[in-house]
Amino acid sequence: MKRKIIHIDAELCNGCGNCIPNCPEGALQMIDGKARLISDLFCDGLGACIGECPVGAIKIEEREAEAYSERKVMENIVKAGHNTIRAHLHHLREHGETGFLEEARAYLRERGIAVEEKTPVAQAAACGCPGSQARDLRQPAHAHAGEPADHGQAGRMPAGRMPAEAEAAAAAAPVGSELAHWPVQLHLIPPNGPAFREADVLLSADCVAYAYGDFHRRFLAGRSLAIACPKLDGQQDVYLDKLTALIDFAGIRSLTVLTMEVPCCRGLLQLARQAAAGAKRKIPMKWVEMSVQGEVLQEQALEA
Repeated sequence: MKRKIIHIDAELCNGCGNCIPNCPEGALQMIDGKARLISDLFCDGLGACIGECPVGAIKIEEREAEAYSERKVMENIVKAGHNTIRAHLHHLREHGETGFLEEARAYLRERGIAVEEKTPVAQAAACGCPGSQARDLRQPAHAHAGEPADHGQAGRMPAGRMPAEAEAAAAAAPVGSELAHWPVQLHLIPPNGPAFREADVLLSADCVAYAYGDFHRRFLAGRSLAIACPKLDGQQDVYLDKLTALIDFAGIRSLTVLTMEVPCCRGLLQLARQAAAGAKRKIPMKWVEMSVQGEVLQEQALEA
């Protein structure tokens, strides 16, 4: 599968070894005076080691790599003791990898290993570009203003339509965002990230959210988002690989494709169809086309 994984430039690496302790998964070792990635299986592609490299020899790339295995990682980590286990669990929590975190905890329970999950004293530096770091944006349900609704006054109102003042205030209240994760650009999203595992996915052309005023409520609510522009974005072969990985490896439940009415925008639809045709799994797919005035022109199910 194609996924994010670290790459070490051997020419730049000075053998300082700063990256080694910041990879609790055990994916890095010092060999012949250089830091080496010893197994794709052990590298989660999150890049905790990057911030510790003083010469910039480590970066994250996207390439064919064996799928990351949390259980294989745990086999290595338990040998290194409780401090390393705690560092690894903290690393997974920090990056929102709840699925892998539960796998790690289950592995420890199966072997009767009790570890207090306190934050390690030495924390890894933030890794990579802050704008591409995965984040879970889901919040508990709450009132728009962050306070519980005042039911006392409402209880004294007569039944039926709310007063004009209250109706105007409700209309003026900020509309909450339905975005549940970050990043959203298709080049940046990790197809094996927790936001996409067994999710309903919305693949939207960049312009749709600007044209359609009710984008969040009508299309985004309850879905994981990926955005792209089929005309301006480069490396669209990467897009094809990512979409296929979302279907086969992330196990997404469905895919909804949103495009604008302009002809070039249908390239995104074609990418989705190609990915679905090349994937081993079959999922429900839907296509919605939007006018530049923000009207839904057509909405149809696609053959898997």
